[in-house]
Amino acid sequence: MRTELVSEPGDPGRPNEDFASVGVPACGQGGALVVLDGVTPPASGAGCLHSVPWFTARLGGALTELTVSLPDVPLAEALSRAIARTAEAHRATCDLSHPRTPQATVVLARWSADTVEYLVLSDSALLVQATDGSVTALLDDRLSRVPRSALATHTLVDATVRNKEGGFFTAAADPSAAARAVTGALPRREVRALAALTDGATRWVETFREGDWSDCFRLVGKGGARALVDRVRDLERADREERAHLGRGKTHDDATVVHVEL
Repeated sequence: MRTELVSEPGDPGRPNEDFASVGVPACGQGGALVVLDGVTPPASGAGCLHSVPWFTARLGGALTELTVSLPDVPLAEALSRAIARTAEAHRATCDLSHPRTPQATVVLARWSADTVEYLVLSDSALLVQATDGSVTALLDDRLSRVPRSALATHTLVDATVRNKEGGFFTAAADPSAAARAVTGALPRREVRALAALTDGATRWVETFREGDWSDCFRLVGKGGARALVDRVRDLERADREERAHLGRGKTHDDATVVHVEL
C-alpha cells in the first residue's frame, strides 16, 4: 500500500479548514482515509465560539479513531458517533441549532483484505480506480441539484435547503445526517487505487473543465497529489477576473487530495 496526502489553504493568511488523515491498524490488514471540507461560516458568525478548523479537527480525529479501531461498525454509524461526540464537546457553550453551526463535507473509505467501503456526504468526491484502469466517481450530488437561486454565498439564505429534505446535508451537530450519506462497498480485488478530493481540488473537473474524472485520476497517478493542487492554483490565478462567471465565491479554496494505491 502507498499513500500520499496534500492539503493546502486557499489563503496563506487563513487557517486551512480541510482535514485529512490516513489510518492503518497495527495488524496491517487494512486501513482507512478521512477527508473533511469545513464550511466557512458567514462573517456575522454561526452561534458557536469555536472555529471551523477546531470542528474539523475534532470530527476528523474522532472519525480516524472510529474507522480504524471499530472495523465492524459501518461507516455511516461511525460518522453518526463522531458527530455526536463532537457536538457534545461544545454543546454547553454553543448554539448547535444555528443553521450555520460549524459543519463539514465528508469522504470516508475503509479497506480490508476483502472489501473497500465508502461514504460520501455533500460535495467532496471519492474516485475509485478499478484493476482494469477504469475510474468511477462516487459523489453526493444533492448540492448540485439545488437551484442556484436558493443559495447565497456567506448569507443565511441557504438555511432553507441546508440539512433539509429536498436540499443537501452536511456533518454538523445532528448525528442523523450520517444516514443521508452515499454509502456502499466494493470487492477489494476489483480496486486498484482511491483518491479523495475536497471541492477545492475538484475544481479541475467541475469548474475549469480541464478533463473528466478519469483524466483527473490520471493526473494524480502520474504527477502526484501536488500536481493536481498546483494545476488548480494556476487555473484560479489565470481566471481571477472571471470568478463570478464561473460561480466561485472566492478565487482560491482550501484544496486537499489523498491518494491511496492498494
